[in-house]
This record gives sequence, C-alpha cells and structure tokens, in this order.
Amino acid sequence: MTSADLLVDAFGRIKENVHGAVAGLTPAELAERPDLDSNSIAWLIWHLTRVQDDHIADVAGLEQVWTAQGWVKRFDLPFDDSATGYAHSSAEVARLDGVSADLLLGYFDAVHDQTTGYVSALTDADLPRIVDTRWDPPVTLGVRLISVVDDDIQHSGQAAYIRGMLLRRR
Repeated sequence: MTSADLLVDAFGRIKENVHGAVAGLTPAELAERPDLDSNSIAWLIWHLTRVQDDHIADVAGLEQVWTAQGWVKRFDLPFDDSATGYAHSSAEVARLDGVSADLLLGYFDAVHDQTTGYVSALTDADLPRIVDTRWDPPVTLGVRLISVVDDDIQHSGQAAYIRGMLLRRR
C-alpha cells in the first residue's frame, strides 16, 4: 500500500461518514441545532467540504469546485465566494437553513472526486513539499493533507452525533 492509497482510503471513509450523516434527512432536520449557538448538520457538512475544496485546490493548483462547477450559485449564500465557514457567527451558521441533502451531497461528492483524483497520483516524494510558509515550521503537503482529513473526520463525526440526536426524537 502506498501513501496515495492511504489517502484515497481516508477520504473514502470521510465520504461514507458524510453520506451517513446526511442521507434521508429533510432540510429542516439538516438545519436543526442542538442549541442556539451550535452548528447544524448542514453547516458542518458545508464547512468541511468548503475547507477540503479550498485546501486541496490550493495545493493541487486547481480552481475550487465551489466556483469552477457553479456550486457557489446553487447554494446562493450571502457570503463571499471564498468563505469556508471559518469563524462564522451563529447567525452565519443559520444561513444554511433550507439546504437540501441532495445539494450538500452533490457538492461534497464533486469535491471528493477532485480530491481523490489529486491524491491518488501523489508519491511519497511529493509529501515533503512546502505548501504554506505562514507557519513555523512551514506546512508540508503531507501535513496539510492530514490536517484536512482530521478536520473532515471531526466535523463528520459531529454531524453524525447530531443526526443520532434527531433520529432519537422522531
């Protein structure tokens, strides 16, 4: 097994987690929040997808799926096109109310395809490449990819937890 195989597997597991957290839920369920200042499933999935899209496009030298494939217009959110949800307020989280499972999963799947297309071609020699010099130490491609995997796993787990709460209330 190569590093590329491991990355493809990791992103594949994230896809399973995301689909498991979202599939079959109504827009109202996707927008529900455990309390007024928590994140909804819709926001968590949108955010993890935006971060993955942003970070992978950056290291791969590609345009983000968000803009390249018109997802920004389909979501029609009142945010800057570059917004990923980082440091969003409770009011901004609420802007994802009404988003459908099909829209969330469509965007996620398109980002997943771009991500796995990129990481499947990587070699071990690619991973030490410096991709961000704003940190000390500078961030390598390998570290950036693991950071995205970690963020995605955390947020998809949060979404799955909220889904469990919602389903127990039915």
